[in-house]
Amino acid sequence: MSWLEVLGVVLAGTLVGLDLASVPQAMFSRPIVAGMLGGLIVGDPLHGLAIGAILELFAMDSLPVGASRNPDWGPGTVAVGALAGEHPVILASGLLGLVLVAVVAAWAGGWGSHLVRRANVAAVAARRAALDAGDLRALRAVQYGGLLRDAVRALAVTALAFALGGLVSSLFARHWPGPQQLAQVAISATSIGVALHAGVRLAGSGRQSLWFVSGLAAGLLVVVTWLR
Repeated sequence: MSWLEVLGVVLAGTLVGLDLASVPQAMFSRPIVAGMLGGLIVGDPLHGLAIGAILELFAMDSLPVGASRNPDWGPGTVAVGALAGEHPVILASGLLGLVLVAVVAAWAGGWGSHLVRRANVAAVAARRAALDAGDLRALRAVQYGGLLRDAVRALAVTALAFALGGLVSSLFARHWPGPQQLAQVAISATSIGVALHAGVRLAGSGRQSLWFVSGLAAGLLVVVTWLR
């Protein structure tokens, strides 16, 4: 991967991280989109989309309600999507390593968002008098400071996932002690289990649960028909 592509991945991860809460909140931070963006930068959007789809199943279990602390899947998914696109023939164990890295990066991103919020509150408190007086410079300082802090957080998470992803996927692909089928089962079972748990929570009860079961049955029918 060239330095220009590495720079593109880091910048894309930073912008995707900003999309989560700061700007523009256009759903670029969803893993299925972020993974494709990462793969697109290295010239292979399909493999980036594939790992993004896996991570989207994990992200479905996160409900960003109020001020709750939630994982930030975007920056890390951009990084692992680029790595998956760079090595399209990667073994299942290497893919499992990338998924694990993305999970760790999402957790780190969520904690980073919590720290950024605390820093933003402190910045507002420090300029309380000027803000109450209607000072536009103080308002701009608070806004730009918050954006900068969030951008630094997203950049750090992207860089962390990119560095760890290259190392871990290589180790998993070369030194995985078990069969590749075991890695495939681990990825599939965990992803489907998390997605089903999220679907049950979102569906609720009554007619909504009926629609959920009907959609699940229709999806399974399509998959079985396609596999045959």
